[in-house]
Amino acid sequence: MRLTTFSDYALRVLMYAGSVGDRLITIEETSRVYGISRAHLMKVVNILTKTGYLKGVRGRSGGFTLARRPEKINLGAVVRATEPDFILVECFATGNQCVITGCCRLPNVLNEALTSFVTTLDRYTLADIMLAERDFRVPNPPVEETRGPDFAAVGTRRKSGQGAGAGQA
Repeated sequence: MRLTTFSDYALRVLMYAGSVGDRLITIEETSRVYGISRAHLMKVVNILTKTGYLKGVRGRSGGFTLARRPEKINLGAVVRATEPDFILVECFATGNQCVITGCCRLPNVLNEALTSFVTTLDRYTLADIMLAERDFRVPNPPVEETRGPDFAAVGTRRKSGQGAGAGQA
């Protein structure tokens, strides 16, 4: 599972907007902070404004700010509003051509995993991931290690009789 860049940027915009309190920020400022294209951010801010997460102020001294308190912005809801779909495999989409759709058990497992993913995000709000405004000004040292999951540490969970080599003589 991988979030789109759009959702990644949406979460980052909300984090930055939350860090500055009630101060209006601009797309240009946010673009500089993150090193992200202004054009991409315009689309993200537009959707976040339309969905009620940001409040925009037009005009020469305009900008945007959070439309809700950080503890009222649910991360799962933001991701559902910004992800175009959650089609993990072909059979989740219209026009499915997979020949084993009628008997395949994979969609049940993937639906369970997707539900767990979104349920985890639903437990957190923007307040849980907030940073201070100063955190956006300090250049971070390069990250030496991968920041994603350490599947070796998590381990795998298999039901007995399932997995590689199961049922082989």
